Amino acid sequence: MPLLLVVAAVILLLILTIVFKLNAFLSLIIVAVGLGLAEGMAAKDVLVSIQNGMGSILGSVVMIIGFGAMLGSLLIESGALQRITYQLIKIFGIKHIQWAVLLTGFVVGLPMYYMAGFVLLVPLVFSIAASTRLPLLYVGMPLVAALSVTHGYLPPHPGPTAIAALFKADFSLTLLYGLAIAVPAVIIAGPIFSRTLKRYNPSAPTTIAMPRHFTEDEMPGFGVSLFTVLTPILLMTLGAVATLTLPATSHTRQVVEFISDPSLALLISVLVAMVTLGLNRGKSMKEVMDLFSTSIAGIAMILLIIGGGGALKQIMVDSGVSVYITTLFTGMHMSPLFMAWAIAAILRVCLGSSTVASLTAGGMVLPLIATSAVKPELMVLAVGAGSLVCSHVNDPGFWIFKEYFNLTIPQTLATWTVMETLVSLVGLVGVFALDAVL
Repeated sequence: MPLLLVVAAVILLLILTIVFKLNAFLSLIIVAVGLGLAEGMAAKDVLVSIQNGMGSILGSVVMIIGFGAMLGSLLIESGALQRITYQLIKIFGIKHIQWAVLLTGFVVGLPMYYMAGFVLLVPLVFSIAASTRLPLLYVGMPLVAALSVTHGYLPPHPGPTAIAALFKADFSLTLLYGLAIAVPAVIIAGPIFSRTLKRYNPSAPTTIAMPRHFTEDEMPGFGVSLFTVLTPILLMTLGAVATLTLPATSHTRQVVEFISDPSLALLISVLVAMVTLGLNRGKSMKEVMDLFSTSIAGIAMILLIIGGGGALKQIMVDSGVSVYITTLFTGMHMSPLFMAWAIAAILRVCLGSSTVASLTAGGMVLPLIATSAVKPELMVLAVGAGSLVCSHVNDPGFWIFKEYFNLTIPQTLATWTVMETLVSLVGLVGVFALDAVL
């Protein structure tokens, strides 16, 4: 009976978001209240559970996502990302242009939300395709594959960050393992897959507004731009290496783990960017702070959706659903990693939003971590990979890709949807490979 109520809750979530077009946050809270009451919780306990769930998940991720938004806004508005992109293309040359675009998408995608990176870099794809006379998808697919992988697999992006906090996974190790899986995923779904799309040759749309183009003098240098972009990633990777190589009693390890904590690493990165891309580039402190305020306003709904996912998770825990699910699946002898991927994949196909799918799946599979020997970092990646599979017409990313690349719906299904599914499947294989060797 508890599992049937969870299925009914997911169906209700589908109806609210797809049929009634209700906002994801409102839908998650309504479903959380309904599930709690249906499971026999007292009304007062339902409200307390929702508050605790929202507070616990947001307390873990709000600084990470907030600092990430601040850093991303400075990278965009200073011209640093444009500088990195142009320099990489210059280094790789036209012959290896796909690898330049892929690396650009990967570097930009590490600290920046998918949508912001996409809108920022797609005009560059149009420019490259026009000047080199290469097919638009041949140039663009490596970019969107890299942006998608970083969005689904890696902190500090909202989905992986929230799931890592929920599973109590080590953020630095999650990033390190995620990078190991991300490399083959972007290569297969980007440069390799794009070479099978020669039959599609769309032209760039003329009706879409393009972001600001910086002149040579307006952009910061390549070295300082790259250093600023990679600062949080370098700090978190350093923490993962220290955790793996130094004894727990080492003073050096303790210091490195402190500064590599995602919240502190991103705070340090924001402070670095304030100097390198803000004050040193002639911006006043007020201009930088105004930019930060605007960036935070832009992520308010993302934070609410994550909080709603935390509320639904807590209802599952406090009502006893999680214990029931754990007991049910313990005797099935199914890999927790595959189960996590499959549940997230089903929710992704049904709900569209990868973030909502991963948060909902996280609450359902959370108890499996305590009852199995699987590493929580790999469970984060399994959920993240599953949340990317088979994007279609209920996913806003599907329509954005369609409109920017000027494709029909069948063409978008054959390109974007297949690319997302490749990313997801390669991620699943990578998770199992890491589980075998760790």
